[in-house]
Amino acid sequence: MDIDEREIFLFLKSYGGDFVAAREICRRAGGRRRYQVDHEWAIPILLRMNERGILEMNPEGQYRVKPQKKKNDRFVSPDIAKILKDSGVEVEGVDTSGIGPDEFYEQL
Repeated sequence: MDIDEREIFLFLKSYGGDFVAAREICRRAGGRRRYQVDHEWAIPILLRMNERGILEMNPEGQYRVKPQKKKNDRFVSPDIAKILKDSGVEVEGVDTSGIGPDEFYEQL
């Protein structure tokens, strides 16, 4: 990833699994001066990252970091995972975040 992609990636990673509008990414990821110079600076970068499989886009045009899928992992909502943990049940192969390590996205 180049510097612009890394900046967008870290910004979207802070939102977890939530989708963020492209305009919001342009406004907040690059800083105030970059947004003042070009209001749509991140659009081509977002499209490139989407094609490479780093990001995913919903039908409304919002982006998020594409969750990393593992073969044996199951998704459990954070509320259910907390209830299970409080009751003393250990569940193997549970992924509550969905976002993989940075190294996984570097090789895409």
